[in-house]
Amino acid sequence: MFKKNQSTATAYLFLAPFLISTLVFFVYAFGRAIYYSFTDFNLFNVPHLIGLKPYADVLNDVLFRRALANTLIFAVTVTTLQTILSLLMAVALNNKIRGMGFFRSAWYMPSITSSVVITLIFLWLFQRRGVANYVITQFQMYQPFILAFVGILVVAQIAQVLFERSRQLPAGWFDPALAAISALLAIAAIVVLSFTGVLQVREVPAFDFQYFADVWLSIGGVQVLSIPLLVIIIQNTFTTIPTLMLFFLAGLQNIPGSLYEAADIDGATPFEKLMNVTVPMLRPVTFYVITVGLIGTMQMFDQVAVIGDAAPQSTLITLAYYVYINTFKAGTAPVNMAAAGAIILAMIILVMVFIQRKFFPSEASV
Repeated sequence: MFKKNQSTATAYLFLAPFLISTLVFFVYAFGRAIYYSFTDFNLFNVPHLIGLKPYADVLNDVLFRRALANTLIFAVTVTTLQTILSLLMAVALNNKIRGMGFFRSAWYMPSITSSVVITLIFLWLFQRRGVANYVITQFQMYQPFILAFVGILVVAQIAQVLFERSRQLPAGWFDPALAAISALLAIAAIVVLSFTGVLQVREVPAFDFQYFADVWLSIGGVQVLSIPLLVIIIQNTFTTIPTLMLFFLAGLQNIPGSLYEAADIDGATPFEKLMNVTVPMLRPVTFYVITVGLIGTMQMFDQVAVIGDAAPQSTLITLAYYVYINTFKAGTAPVNMAAAGAIILAMIILVMVFIQRKFFPSEASV
């Protein structure tokens, strides 16, 4: 009995730092946020209860509605992209080929780089005189060469495949050996056409697009997605894929090889094995990845804060940033509105996770 009590006390002693920090920085902070969301607190006054007025003010705030729309679009888009791409990357890196350790390390690098640094790099890439506009300008200038290369490559590949099949030899449309020969033929043809003057570089003005301006993609006249937010979606997807890929890679190690052997006997194609074996067996991992992705994207803040005034506020603002600017506004800050916004954000996350858990079970099945 004494030993059991001693073990329990030891366990609580080890858990104490985590429990204390959770009580102080989560339970207490969450309770205070709920309290402030029903008061008139502005950092400098004694809070008085005023009921649901802060929630009504938040819901009537145009900036909040824009932040809510931006957050939902960002969360759904990024979570979908990063889940699909990280799964495909994990499948690719699960093969046993020479140098796989290097490729796994190289593709994981974006995840260990500071988010601030990555954001600054993307700011530089998408400036008016940045790399993105430069690459598009070069593409327009060399468009005749690119189109000619692709056309010759396709024609050469089709001709080779038809020739091999006429000899009763198996040849796929995407056979890598034939594709390599087709590429060499296309390069040789491009060189000849260039020296003879048939193909020439086009004279085009420099592509000059402002990625961080007030420009929107609209559907039926409704502003859906801003270009600055689209840039952040690309950046966030790029930086989160490697981390999520590790979860899928760990899950792939636990799939029995006998399932793939049985699929091979049945004559399944690689795509059929992916959809009928890999994806069902990774369902618990997929559930976890989507949950973590939704929570993380709904709380997106740092990249918006780093870009700051480089783009119009309405094009980038998210719910987390809305809470921040209302809490740390100069002078009297509407902390009650910030608290109400934070509570609404927490409720939305809880509802999304509940719906996902309700309609997308996490158990693996084949």
